[in-house]
Amino acid sequence: MSKKILIHHMNESTPKERQRENDERLHYALTASEEGIWDWDLQQDTGYLSPRYYEMLGYRDHAFSADGKTWADMIHPEDRSAALRKVVDVIRCRLNEYHSVYRIKAKDGSYRWVQSRAIVVRWDSVGIPIRLVGTLMDITESRKKDDALIRYKNNLEREVEKQTLELKTAYTQLETVLDASSESIWISDGEGTVLRINKAAEVHLGISADEVVGKNVDDLVKMGLMDRSVSREVLECKTRKSILQKASKTNKEFLVTGTPVFDAHGEISMVITNERDMTDLNRLQNELQQMRHETDRYKDELTRLNLLELKNQQVVAESKQMAQLLITCRKLAEFKIANILILGESGTGKGLLAKFFHSQRKEGPFVQINCAALPETLIEAELFGYEKGAFTGAKEKGKIGLFEMAKGGTLFLDEIGELSMPVQAKLLKCLEEREILHIGGLEPIKIDCTVIAATNQDLEEQIRQKRFRQDLFFRLNTFSLHIPPLRERPEDILGLTGLFLEKYNRLYECHRHLSPEGLRAIQFHEFPGNVRELKNMIQKAVVMAGDDEIDEYLESSMDVTTTRKHSRCQAPDLDIFDFNKAVSAYERKLLSRAIRKHKTTRAIAGALKMSQAQVFRKLKKYGLKK
Repeated sequence: MSKKILIHHMNESTPKERQRENDERLHYALTASEEGIWDWDLQQDTGYLSPRYYEMLGYRDHAFSADGKTWADMIHPEDRSAALRKVVDVIRCRLNEYHSVYRIKAKDGSYRWVQSRAIVVRWDSVGIPIRLVGTLMDITESRKKDDALIRYKNNLEREVEKQTLELKTAYTQLETVLDASSESIWISDGEGTVLRINKAAEVHLGISADEVVGKNVDDLVKMGLMDRSVSREVLECKTRKSILQKASKTNKEFLVTGTPVFDAHGEISMVITNERDMTDLNRLQNELQQMRHETDRYKDELTRLNLLELKNQQVVAESKQMAQLLITCRKLAEFKIANILILGESGTGKGLLAKFFHSQRKEGPFVQINCAALPETLIEAELFGYEKGAFTGAKEKGKIGLFEMAKGGTLFLDEIGELSMPVQAKLLKCLEEREILHIGGLEPIKIDCTVIAATNQDLEEQIRQKRFRQDLFFRLNTFSLHIPPLRERPEDILGLTGLFLEKYNRLYECHRHLSPEGLRAIQFHEFPGNVRELKNMIQKAVVMAGDDEIDEYLESSMDVTTTRKHSRCQAPDLDIFDFNKAVSAYERKLLSRAIRKHKTTRAIAGALKMSQAQVFRKLKKYGLKK
């Protein structure tokens, strides 16, 4: 077929073919459009939705009907009334166009922001719109951007408002601080022109702000308001400077300090001047001197009270262990050892041994603290002291710590195993660097005292349980003293018993005593509470016993089975004591009695039915001297 015949054939297509071609073109247009097309017959409440309309909402074609009720149900509840009102306005006001923005529900349950536009294409006989044809455009992303921009704008406005308010507040606070200061404060610029003075400056110099603000400091000197200007001297030397300045009107002398403020180019932009009335400074100096005298008095009184117990209560060392312990104490005191650790069960006399150590040095105060008696928040303040206003409840003038109070003497830290880990860390630093830092302070303070620590706990076990620092243990354990429990040194029991009897008889004006059987019974008691238990037992017996002999009362205080068993056999219970140790203790006791009673070794040998050579050997064995 020739080209001419083909063209002729195409021009002669039927109306049905042309209609089909037009329908195809319309379908292509509806499908290719980015917007959904809709047609709504308002009278019949029927319509048409293009494939793109359904696609935008995630539906397949004709997934829902195109009537008004279905459309209204899909609109977000918050936008529904406004969208419907726009349609009503078109009908009521006989408008030619319809425009609305609302959210419509998609298939996945989310809501999409859409913009719907339409024109009226048919009216009834009285001019009321009855058919609309329009488009639906998805504007969700655009709306998100607009909303984000609006939020950013609102946030920016709020931030600017907040910053403005903060600047106003800061300025007000600065003004309040300046006027609340008891010191005179001057602010001048880089040329020496006065910008601001506070209320204290007006009072101290007898001037008003109007007289000086805006004037140069050189002019103020010429006017005679002051004899010299620290601001001018700071501008010349470009460094902080302090001078003595005299105010002519009030005839007061001030300590004036000028501080330069530099800009980004290294030039002085302002000079801040502080003036302190020397009258107040002299008063504070006198108060400080009084506080020092008072502190020294407290130190002396504290040392006197702490050592009073040592004076009234002698250290009993009949046993070889205690005698050797006291010798070691004297040697450590002689060499002025700085850190010592005393170990021993509760009640063995660790505090008394610390005081004995201090008594051998006889210099400086003796200060002690029980680390278990104070909470963590207070013990740090007690040990290291604090500055004025360091924490809520702090004294107005601050407080020195126990390390400072013990300067030149001894600080005894009892129950050191009870310290918390943070305080242990600070104590270690203090012991290593020999300096402390007040709570709230900036300047370190050198310390000069012997530190004696004591505990009844197994520190090595606490280290394994992560409750005590290993490095602190090694620092304290360089020189350690171990006090054996009273059950391991029965030789000391009789001496301590006599000491306590004498003390409490004198205190309560009594004449209590123990029989030989009572002394034997008390010597073989285990005393789990150590010396403290023996002391309390004797005190109670002296006060509560019905007659002067206190054996019966002591038996009721001790373990009855153990006491009666020893009273009957007059020998140690092998389940409680080592046999050889008990025999040695009894031998030593007999020798001690014989020494006190007889004048010569010959007489001692005769009394004990021994040879004189045996007496010499026994005396040498137990370290006894005639």
